[in-house]
Amino acid sequence: MRHEDRKVAVAAYKERKVVAGIYLLRCLATGERWAGQAPDLSTIQNRIWFTLRHGSHRGRTLQAAWNTHGENAFAFEEAERLDEKALEAGRERVMKARLMHWCAELGAEAV
Repeated sequence: MRHEDRKVAVAAYKERKVVAGIYLLRCLATGERWAGQAPDLSTIQNRIWFTLRHGSHRGRTLQAAWNTHGENAFAFEEAERLDEKALEAGRERVMKARLMHWCAELGAEAV
């Protein structure tokens, strides 16, 4: 990649709109569910899949299910997108409350 192209790509990446929210991971083989929060929903799946592929995910039950059933048995979904207005009341507090809501609603384990 040429230097100019790289600079343009980096600038575009920095200017993109980041959307925080709650995501859901589902094991299609067992029906187990895990929910998590992310400051950027557009990048979280790659991060999670990377840690699971390398056996280093912090969620023990999630990692065990991944090891048993494999990548093709998992689905990633966005449960809720949180706009900046919703997060004005305190980002961490709001995201934690929404995560607990979705865990209770779906019977999911928080990761």
